[in-house]
Amino acid sequence: MSTALSPGIVVAVDGSPDSSAALRWSAHEAALHRLPLLLVHVLSADVTVAWATAVPAVPLPTEYFEGQEEQARAVLADAEALAKDAGATEVTTKVIQAAPVPALVDASREADMVVVGSRGHSAVKRLLLGSVSTGLLHHARCPIAVVSADADLDRPDAPVVVGVDGSRASEPAVGIAFEEASMRGVELVALHSWSDRSETLHPYVEWEGVRAQAEETLAISLAGFGERYPDVTVHREVVFDRPAEHLLERSESAQLLVVGSHGRGGFAGMLLGSVSTAVVQAARTPVIVARRR
Repeated sequence: MSTALSPGIVVAVDGSPDSSAALRWSAHEAALHRLPLLLVHVLSADVTVAWATAVPAVPLPTEYFEGQEEQARAVLADAEALAKDAGATEVTTKVIQAAPVPALVDASREADMVVVGSRGHSAVKRLLLGSVSTGLLHHARCPIAVVSADADLDRPDAPVVVGVDGSRASEPAVGIAFEEASMRGVELVALHSWSDRSETLHPYVEWEGVRAQAEETLAISLAGFGERYPDVTVHREVVFDRPAEHLLERSESAQLLVVGSHGRGGFAGMLLGSVSTAVVQAARTPVIVARRR
């Protein structure tokens, strides 16, 4: 096993179906970008802390820790085999004993990307976005990819879709989307919504009166990327409102969805934007949330 977190793509693995889907997607991504793949299994300290609180006079038996280590090595061995079968060539593994979110946030400081399954083993966590993925989306220091076990990973000719709102937060998302489309040799769909409102505003505002403004915002946001990525064909789409709904609809026929971490009017350090939250929660397509370092 590696002794340090190396730059490249870091994947959190726990043996769950979502983790396996994230691993297969990451292996393809690593091969595509010629990046090393680091598989991380986090042994949470929660049980140790709970035991020490409940039974302070009796330490956990050594057999417990040995069993945890053995199980972690087995999970990582299976994950490494799966990653190599999926196309990754440079794969290392690491067991970390820490709280999962801080451990992966720390890994994100040096990683090119951190990839997680949308939910872990816990049945409770399957009801909502998993606690680890949620924590990373709020605190990571690099782009985060979230992959669901339901994701269709076999769409090599499908486009990449990016949500563009004209804010600074969406700039990294646009850059990532162009690079991913170029590397994959597919088209890019850039979607901009004039309003972030989840309910329709059509009865109150005339769409034709603001369409030109929306198209100009999208054009400005894409300016310069066409010259850097002349091989990428871009389809520009502007919609009136309900951006999350439109992005999810486009993602049904895409191979990747890219969004910013927060939208218009946002500020550094704020919680994940409502549009980003909605698409990560519901998308059946891999999603990259473009967080700044």
